[in-house]
Amino acid sequence: SHSINGVSWIHSELVKSRLMPDFAEMYPDRFNNKTNGVTPRRWLRMCNPGLSALITEWVGNDGWPVDLERLKALEGPADQAAERERFLAVKAKNKEALSNLIHRVMGAQTDPASLFDVHVKRLHEYKRQLMNILHVALLWMRIQEHPGRDVTPRTFLFGAKAAPAYDMAKRIIRLIHAVAAGIDKDPAVRGRLKVLFLPDYRVSLAEKIIPAADLSEQISTAGSEASGTGNMKFALNGALTMGTLDGANIEILDAVGPENIFIFGMPTEE
Repeated sequence: SHSINGVSWIHSELVKSRLMPDFAEMYPDRFNNKTNGVTPRRWLRMCNPGLSALITEWVGNDGWPVDLERLKALEGPADQAAERERFLAVKAKNKEALSNLIHRVMGAQTDPASLFDVHVKRLHEYKRQLMNILHVALLWMRIQEHPGRDVTPRTFLFGAKAAPAYDMAKRIIRLIHAVAAGIDKDPAVRGRLKVLFLPDYRVSLAEKIIPAADLSEQISTAGSEASGTGNMKFALNGALTMGTLDGANIEILDAVGPENIFIFGMPTEE
């Protein structure tokens, strides 16, 4: 090959250091990076018309979907309390719409005023849905131990697909459902904690979930996620990324600044 690339900065570095170190030493000029991307036309303008209209107003023209550098103009409105309230009003409307969809599909009641903590992507051990549901169980136990403590109500939304023969994936899905059922039966956490595994995760469902998300779970074991595109979609729609220094999370960190992303855990070198 005359050109070899990974799909994010860290992935391209891993290709050189782990996958093909001999070739990278022989032909260093052939190796480069091409970070994955998503189209803002579908993943913001089409799926989130309320926020798109606000962005067009704030930026001053409607050319931003093909030139995202223009979004730097949002730094001004972001510093104004009144404009933040308008953004939150759009988010609240999107959360209401998702809550109505969940009720139609699953018959479940969700509180749109709670934090929507979202983990939707392929179900895989390195993407750590298991760690997320164990965290939910920990929060449940803490509320039981200290029922009087002040807790921000949180709704955990899972959605995923997995290979039909992936036994561990099925076990994790079963565990998520078991924790969800246990929480629903416990009056101590009612109105404080909710878990839902949304069925049949697909693009059309993602278009409803992503604009409604408050928190974006991007918690892969560092060094294992080649890039990720869901993290980009959530960031575009104003969700706070909670993630590891992995894949495109690193470049999102560079773009939004450390004060606008929650990074935790060990980096790849560790």
